[in-house]
Amino acid sequence: MPIKIPDQLPALEILGNENIFVMSERRAVNQDIRPMKMAILNLMPNKITTEVQLLRLLSNTPLQINIDLIRIHNNPSKNTPVQHLDTFYRAFDEVKEEQYDGLIITGAPLGLVEYEQVNYWDKICEVFAWAQTNVVSTLYLCWAAHAALYYHYGIQRQLRTEKLSGVYKHYCNDPLERLTRGFDDSFCVPHSRYAEVEKSQYQQIDQIKILAESTQAGVYLAASKDKRQVFVTGHPEYDALTLDEEYRRDVQAGLSPKIPINYYIDNDPNKKPLNNWRSNANLLFNNWINYYVYQITPYQLDAEHIQTSITGE
Repeated sequence: MPIKIPDQLPALEILGNENIFVMSERRAVNQDIRPMKMAILNLMPNKITTEVQLLRLLSNTPLQINIDLIRIHNNPSKNTPVQHLDTFYRAFDEVKEEQYDGLIITGAPLGLVEYEQVNYWDKICEVFAWAQTNVVSTLYLCWAAHAALYYHYGIQRQLRTEKLSGVYKHYCNDPLERLTRGFDDSFCVPHSRYAEVEKSQYQQIDQIKILAESTQAGVYLAASKDKRQVFVTGHPEYDALTLDEEYRRDVQAGLSPKIPINYYIDNDPNKKPLNNWRSNANLLFNNWINYYVYQITPYQLDAEHIQTSITGE
């Protein structure tokens, strides 16, 4: 949350120039407050696990956030009970006339499938288009990040020769960027994917700024300059044992996976891994909610006011 200080205090301008958010007394007097309205489009197979991971991160803020869980089809899920889906999820067609402060679209186990071959590709494209006019800021995770880059900017991913799996060290590119405010000079993030988008491809898009990257895992965090799109190619939401569960699942499936890099103690799958990315994940989500959603969203949440708040007209 911002700090409130007198309008004429010299620190107001100094801190503002450092990209530290402060609120003048004049703005504070005129500020209205309401609960944030957030949607999660959950494309992961085990939806309950992903719900817990994301809601844990979203709950670490003083703001009240109302959550809608969304699905884009009514197909049965092998990993989530039908009753759970019917009870807690709303179909996208039910909410597409509504507006949201923030939207999170998760990854999906589709790393080796061509986008147009995904059986719900037309529907996910509809969601991407809808978010442009009905959501203030959208955060795309892993597969969704690559899919959104392809849809919005025509950036095509490249398949890797082997799966990128492990916990990798990353570095921020701009110390004054609000989305990475408070990050350590280097920080760890889990990755689990078969595809990548080259840094040079991001750099071809004027609207996108690369915010954090890894020498091994490539670009991790990028965002549109208007703060409406955030692309996260890793899995900061993962629990300590999520990569372990994926690794053992692949072993049982006979895929002969490599041991996730920098994950197990002494690189030994028999030793319990440690979570060394939790604090960074909380910072990322808190910064997104505060600076990319809360500070730019209109009090009256409708399509007209969303566009006005973004364009400043």
